[in-house]
Amino acid sequence: MTSSSRLSVKLRAVLIALFCVGVVTFALYAFQKREAPKKPIATASYLCDAGKTIAAAFYKGATAPPPAPGQPPAPTGSVALALSDGRVMKLAQTLSADGSRYSNGNPSIQGGETFVFWSKGNGALVLEDGKEKSFIGCIVVAPEPAGSDLSLSYATSSLGFSIRYPQGYALDETYRYQELGPGKDIAGVKFTIPATIAKGANLASDSYVSVEEIPHARDCTASLFLERAAAREVTAGDTTYSVASSTGAGAGNRYEETVYAFPGTNPCLAVRYFIHYGVIENYPAGAVREFDRPALLRQFDAIRRTLVMQ
Repeated sequence: MTSSSRLSVKLRAVLIALFCVGVVTFALYAFQKREAPKKPIATASYLCDAGKTIAAAFYKGATAPPPAPGQPPAPTGSVALALSDGRVMKLAQTLSADGSRYSNGNPSIQGGETFVFWSKGNGALVLEDGKEKSFIGCIVVAPEPAGSDLSLSYATSSLGFSIRYPQGYALDETYRYQELGPGKDIAGVKFTIPATIAKGANLASDSYVSVEEIPHARDCTASLFLERAAAREVTAGDTTYSVASSTGAGAGNRYEETVYAFPGTNPCLAVRYFIHYGVIENYPAGAVREFDRPALLRQFDAIRRTLVMQ
């Protein structure tokens, strides 16, 4: 297959994914219109393995009668779901010791329910006929920030996160960070900038944002991801990061790395910024322009802030 053919296949895949998300969103909107004037207390979009999606709208139920002595209160809520395979359904909330469980039947009767949606934190579990077989590894996807270009989304149940990123960024699920030496590779997922951002500037097109994890880390700090780099604590909004930075140079090139780790996570999860550029003074006058560092960092920051952990 030629490079142009591969590009065409990838473009079709992106367009199909965007079309599916649009169909699911429209289906849920239509469902909610039928429920009017009742309004959902919350909504969420989930991205599952194999690119499948679920749009969910959660509703508060009527006040339940007092439970019998020694019995838990009966839940009365419901959820409206729009699945990327075209199904739209409303499920009643059932008793659950963990998370919020919704079903299309009576769970106390054998064979009484054939579809279960189980929301747990930022993840969701779907059971059909008692088995996980259709929508697997579902993780909440952050809404696209207003005024941003983060129109694409990615989720991985193996690493346990979802994130948004712009059109044109190249996704690499086989990425491994290898700068710590033999046997110290760090696995993750990389999002490389489009060549158009670097074109005509002193920015190299191998600059990227990555999400990485280190298993079995007793203390999750940014220092684990950068050799001989001291970590500091940074709080942004509701999130506290462990942050470390490093710079390198060689043959007229400059390399800057910043790692934002999430303390308390195990495996230890972190977002890395890698920026590679040439020393502007080494170019002939007027040959290239200096890249827009603030704009690039704003985009990297926007991507990082959409990360959702399972």
